[in-house]
Amino acid sequence: MSKSDNTKQFIVEQTAPLFNTKGYAGTSMNDIMSATGLSKGCIYGNFENKDEVALAAFDHNYNLVVEHMKTRIRATDNAIERLLVYPNTYRNYFRYPYLQAGCPILNTATEADDTHPLLKERAQQAVDFWRTSIENQVKRGIERKEIKADTDPVEIAVIMISMIEGAFMQAKVTNRTKELKIAMEFLEKMIVGLKA
Repeated sequence: MSKSDNTKQFIVEQTAPLFNTKGYAGTSMNDIMSATGLSKGCIYGNFENKDEVALAAFDHNYNLVVEHMKTRIRATDNAIERLLVYPNTYRNYFRYPYLQAGCPILNTATEADDTHPLLKERAQQAVDFWRTSIENQVKRGIERKEIKADTDPVEIAVIMISMIEGAFMQAKVTNRTKELKIAMEFLEKMIVGLKA
């Protein structure tokens, strides 16, 4: 990695939690300089503008979640166990530093839906990827006779994502995990109920 690449990576790693916590509008150039200890000129020498930093920070935050989930999902071969990774992870989100400020998809989608088309597009792509991943796990489970044949993969994916993000939002807004735990226990029962 070149020195420039190292500096860019450093900026992204230092600002990713900031953007996930404060959002795009709430993160100022002074915040970015403070988080990195770098001058405005140095930051703009590596990124064209704040938008580029925000997009790179979203990608970084999102990739941390994706890599964590992939690792845990690949640790088991059974489709039901793979789907249970989702409620198990989100129920215990406080264990993962990159989730403590909230889900990067939810945070970004909420803020950028009407204000920042590029961030909105990134969040939309992330949701589409997540939905497709769940659908594929369900299809795989049906093919392997681990999940009931009449299960609708699209329905399961939409319900899972909606429950996770809705419960996560409640946890962040109320500073309580009670509702999140209730929702994840319900989701677990729903997933276990899919067994063939």
